[in-house]
Amino acid sequence: QVQLVESGGGLVQPGGSLRLSCATSGRTFRSYAMGWFRQAPGKEREFVAALNWSGDSTNYADSVKGRFTIARDGAVNTVYLQMNSLKPEDTAVYYCYADAGTVRSWGQGTQVTVSS
Repeated sequence: QVQLVESGGGLVQPGGSLRLSCATSGRTFRSYAMGWFRQAPGKEREFVAALNWSGDSTNYADSVKGRFTIARDGAVNTVYLQMNSLKPEDTAVYYCYADAGTVRSWGQGTQVTVSS
């Protein structure tokens, strides 16, 4: 299994920005499809963004299109989620995942709170 460690969460005002990071331990980072889900209190975990293994194809939930950007840096085995124009409804625990073949690994999550 791939080990994933998220960071970068915190408290931000509406309209602000945050960048989440997801560092991986795998030696075959370049072969992983990766992405982010989030889970708000009392709600199911929902898809946010995904990036294919080569980094040239992305997919976003409609609720974050135009505001969030997913990218990867192979030099440091890390995937990022740049979040701009944050809204209170973006408040959630954000989880990174990595797909190594048919096996999906998850990080521990990082809290994002958007509030004035």
